[in-house]
Amino acid sequence: MTTDEERTPADSQAFWTGLRSFTQARIGLGRAGDALPTRRVLEFAAAHAAARDAVHIPLEVPALCVRLAELDLGAPVHIRSRARDRAEYLRRPDLGRLPAVDPDAADSGPARLAYSGADIGLVLADGLSARALTTHGPPTVAALLEVLRPRWSIAPPVVATQARVALGDHIGAALGVTTVLVLIGERPGLSVADSLGVYLTHRPRPGRTDADRNCVSNIHPPEGTGYRRAAEVVAALVAGARRLDRSGVMLKDTSRDHILPGPSGRLSDGEAG
Repeated sequence: MTTDEERTPADSQAFWTGLRSFTQARIGLGRAGDALPTRRVLEFAAAHAAARDAVHIPLEVPALCVRLAELDLGAPVHIRSRARDRAEYLRRPDLGRLPAVDPDAADSGPARLAYSGADIGLVLADGLSARALTTHGPPTVAALLEVLRPRWSIAPPVVATQARVALGDHIGAALGVTTVLVLIGERPGLSVADSLGVYLTHRPRPGRTDADRNCVSNIHPPEGTGYRRAAEVVAALVAGARRLDRSGVMLKDTSRDHILPGPSGRLSDGEAG
């Protein structure tokens, strides 16, 4: 069958092709009678399958820990949330925010974490896309080390499974860090199944809310935010949080402040790099 997309004038096809190069949204898909062209239907089905896989495929913790150990940041520690498996994690978001309490489990909670007193703690959490953490976690950590290490001390990394963002508050408090950064797989969509987010909480402790956090999201180069750019924004937020002694709604990204220097002509303390 000849589709409407094939019957569209060449200049119109070029128009939609050009627009599609600027977005991952599904636009200008064409028609085959009263339906979408078969190729577009198959693309949608493949994207849906990738999103489902991203949610359900478990994180390969040993492989991730090996890659993190290569960054010379100390031996990673693995802990898990109170959610016993993936099904419970998806049904009970609240359990993903709490550390496990089984004293006989090797990965049973913050009690296993040694107090570090470092400036910054790094938590790598599977979240809703272990694929995102596996793909983008280690290179994001490497970029963060480049911009953070010259100024602040960093605790050995913690890998958290069946984890939500708020689990980082318990981990950060146990580590005794001033600021905790939670790198977590974001909820996959039909355009991106491997997007990573970095959540920053200053003075982490149980009971912090989303209003106390800042987020750098959509980290998945080349289409999304790049590793170096994400690290620069995080560094600016860390500096700003230390200056204000808080994070969240009162803290703004100042990583571009060098474009408009202050009255002194110097760059702000919150600027990265």
